[in-house]
Amino acid sequence: MTWKPHATVAAIVEKDGKFLMVEEDVNGEIVYNQPAGHLDPNESLIDAVIRETQEETAWMFTPEALLGVYLWPQPNTNRTFLRFAFCGTCSDLQPEQKLDEGIIQALWMSKEELQNSKKLRSPMVMQNIEDYLSGQRYPLDILSTVDYER
Repeated sequence: MTWKPHATVAAIVEKDGKFLMVEEDVNGEIVYNQPAGHLDPNESLIDAVIRETQEETAWMFTPEALLGVYLWPQPNTNRTFLRFAFCGTCSDLQPEQKLDEGIIQALWMSKEELQNSKKLRSPMVMQNIEDYLSGQRYPLDILSTVDYER
């Protein structure tokens, strides 16, 4: 069997000192995470983070920078996640939109609320917030989607 990490994207959005988060049910456990999800076939990383944020929060996300690339081997499993985290802004909330399966609600939480929650989906949640608050940013043009003909 060939080992393959799970390629995922995440949106880091801050507004008035709070971060856009999702409360979700993961295998019966309620946890907090940034809007995030898997990269779909034939999808760019930027398109994926816009789609995932919209599906999970009903907000339209505009990526402004790549925050970083994070590799997390999940303890006690054979799963490894390769997360591309983006920071940007949100607009055009669609409150009547049904959220993705497993998402309980989108909400805004402070860094302190997240640190005290003990219900984070992974250590990448706080790492992304710390990196964002430290000013870490990379231009979006660092990413390329290579199209080719066979």
